[in-house]
Amino acid sequence: MVALRGSGPLKLGGTMQVSVAGAESNVAIGLSRLGHRVRWAGAVGEDEAGALVLRTLRAEGVDVSGASADPEAPTGLILFEPRLPEVTRVHYYRAGSAGSRLRASAVERAFSAAPPRVLHLTGITPALGPDPLSAADRTLRLARQHGALVCLDVNFRSRLWTAERAAPVLREWVPSVDVLIASEDELALCLPPRGPDAEKPTDPAAALAAQAAPLLARGVGEVVVKRGAAGATAFTGDGSLHRPARPVRAVDAVGAGDAFVAGYLSALLDGAGLAERLERAVTTGAFAVASPGDWEGAPTRPELGLLGAPPGTVVR
Repeated sequence: MVALRGSGPLKLGGTMQVSVAGAESNVAIGLSRLGHRVRWAGAVGEDEAGALVLRTLRAEGVDVSGASADPEAPTGLILFEPRLPEVTRVHYYRAGSAGSRLRASAVERAFSAAPPRVLHLTGITPALGPDPLSAADRTLRLARQHGALVCLDVNFRSRLWTAERAAPVLREWVPSVDVLIASEDELALCLPPRGPDAEKPTDPAAALAAQAAPLLARGVGEVVVKRGAAGATAFTGDGSLHRPARPVRAVDAVGAGDAFVAGYLSALLDGAGLAERLERAVTTGAFAVASPGDWEGAPTRPELGLLGAPPGTVVR
């Protein structure tokens, strides 16, 4: 999407900054900056906003050969409206956009060019309409045919679809997922409905483990829970591991989850173990929180160590 960022209530007018945004493109840029080869498959309008999206991705080293430009639909739009220092409202204008018309054929072209080692998918794509849902379903089948590892970030957006619509889709996808990433409140969308008499553990750690267990039992290899300021916890068949968040001065939390995913997948592609995957994820997430914008603050690989520098450090 093209992104417009205001400095206060939109109804008061004022100037806005123009950029691009999107969960999958944020992850793509984050991985590219860390030195990985990345291809983004999606749809933009055959318009100036779409040209900006593709130009930005190309400038960040992302392969956009799998992208398509729709001459009959506009590029999606997102407005960011800061209301409090740590509260931002987001307004989507995606109905009828090129992204809402994404076809399975576009995904098939991207796979035919070069099947990926890892497919990253989010719960946002199927929320855009029946065509993107079909394209996402086809993507999962292609990933299995080509032996690609599947990473799903739930990324539930209540302004795009309801929990009642999202849950059946996500639950159907679970057996096809190798790495499932979600926030604490999103895990329930991937689980079978709980009975009215089902007991929920009162201990937060035990509650997370109780939610992760049925997902692992359905074939998910890793369940990674993003816990904001509390860090992140990963569950596998061998147990669980927690990493606290890296302390930084918060500037803009938007995009932190996508940066986390980029860090996690980067370490996974490097062949790192679970502890290093979580450590890199909380590090890249911290860079996002400490910087304005969705993806602008994503670190390069040499910059990963900067968070350990003492305050006031000048790198010369």
